[in-house]
Amino acid sequence: MKNSVILPALLTLGLLATVYSPRTAGADSINGRCDIYPTGEDHASLTLPCTFSQYQGNVYIDRSDGVSYTLLATGDRPGNFKDQKGRAVYRQSGLGKDGVIFRLPGESIYIYWDSSSLSVLKPADSSTTAPYTTSSYNATALLPCSVTGPTHELDCPAGIIRNGGGSATLRLMNPEGKERLIIFDNGKVAAPDSRNVTWTTREGDYSIIIDGREYYFVPEGFIYGD
Repeated sequence: MKNSVILPALLTLGLLATVYSPRTAGADSINGRCDIYPTGEDHASLTLPCTFSQYQGNVYIDRSDGVSYTLLATGDRPGNFKDQKGRAVYRQSGLGKDGVIFRLPGESIYIYWDSSSLSVLKPADSSTTAPYTTSSYNATALLPCSVTGPTHELDCPAGIIRNGGGSATLRLMNPEGKERLIIFDNGKVAAPDSRNVTWTTREGDYSIIIDGREYYFVPEGFIYGD
C-alpha cells in the first residue's frame, strides 16, 4: 500500500529519480495494470499485470507475460526516452492521477497504478477516440496535444485516412472542442481552416503548431501505418 500511494505522487512531481528499478537490489516498485494499444488502434490488444519503477530518470516496465521495457531518459525535456533499440519514446500524463502513458514505436502502454480492475475489466471501445472510429478511418488514436505551449500533456481524439507514401488526411478534435483538418503531402503539412501552420520533423515524427497556439505531435507510424 505504501508504494501504491507514494509512487504516483512522485511521478507527478517529477521526483521519481530516487526510486530504484526492480532490477536493482532493494528496489521500490509498484504493481499495476498495463493496457497495450497498437499504434493507430482504439482497442487494447492486451491487458495484464505489470510492474513499474524508475531509477535515475530511467523507466523499467516488466509485464507479467515476461516482456520487459528499458526506457532511458534522453535530452533536456522531461518525458523523452530511448528504448532498448535506441528508438524515441514519449511519456504522457493523460491518465491524470490514475497512471501514465508511454508512446513507443508500434504501440502505446497505458499504465494504471490500481490493478484491482483486472478481475472485472471490460473491453476497450472506440468511445475513447470519438467521434472518430475505425469504421470510417484507416486508424484512430489519441494524439499528444496542448494549447499555448509545446507540452503535449493532453490527448486529442483523431482519425486518419492514408493515401500511401506518407500522404494522409487527418482529422482531430482540438483541446477546445473544435475539429481540425491536417493534410500531409510529400513531407509538407497544411491545415486549410487555419491561418498559420508550422512544423518540424524528428526521426519521421511531426511536431505541428497551428495559429501559434495549438501544438500536436503526430508519430510517423500513425501516418504510414507501420
